[in-house]
Amino acid sequence: MNGKVLVVKHVSNEGPGLIRTFFESQGWPVELVDMSSGGRLPDSLEGIGAVIMLGGPMNVYEEGTYPFLQGEDRFIGDLIRQEIPFMGICLGAQLLAKACKAKVFRANSEEIGWHEVNLTKEGARDLLFHGLPQCLKVFQWHEDTFEVPEGAVLLAHASSCTNQAFRVGRNAYGLQFHIEVTPDMVSAWMAGQRGKVDVKKINLEAAEIRDLFESRTNTILTNFRRLVESSLRFKRIMKQYVEDKSRTARKAINWWDLS
Repeated sequence: MNGKVLVVKHVSNEGPGLIRTFFESQGWPVELVDMSSGGRLPDSLEGIGAVIMLGGPMNVYEEGTYPFLQGEDRFIGDLIRQEIPFMGICLGAQLLAKACKAKVFRANSEEIGWHEVNLTKEGARDLLFHGLPQCLKVFQWHEDTFEVPEGAVLLAHASSCTNQAFRVGRNAYGLQFHIEVTPDMVSAWMAGQRGKVDVKKINLEAAEIRDLFESRTNTILTNFRRLVESSLRFKRIMKQYVEDKSRTARKAINWWDLS
């Protein structure tokens, strides 16, 4: 391990949940940046092993109301260029799509509660979903959706909202659904939704599938952690290679310097 996990949140009640629990249990330092309370993204990516960007009630095109969205757009672009592993969840996935010049727009219907998503053939072969079944029950709460960016790979889809997960390059992922929620988080989120959805059913299902959901979240995060470890290992090797080449070049120059 040689890098922290930076988690970006957009609203006070949408925290990292199972994500923070997982990485801290693995001994990884987790730094939380809360954009809703004036948090700032780092100027340098030095020391960052991965970035996970959470959801929020705002839309990616509300930059006038939420100016920090512009900075996040540039930040994600920098992560992609430097190949730092990234996972965007819900709003985070839409921000990844937008950063890659894909369209983000209002979906035909709002998704709230537990829904099934299906892995595509590419998704079933992707490292992030290794060891998982083709059909997954996930938690949803969104009104927008996105086009898959040009050159990206669609990893999961659903009948109600087609594009559910995608990958840009080797290690930037967008998940429209939530993998971080606990039953307590679901209950808190649903508190103001009575009359709009069947809150009792949603909360009951959260309790019923808790162990299975947490297990599958941990599988995804374990796969992501391995990807991060591989990325960090490659960068260490390349850094050592450059340093060794530099030392060899300096020795050659010194050898020829006979003055």
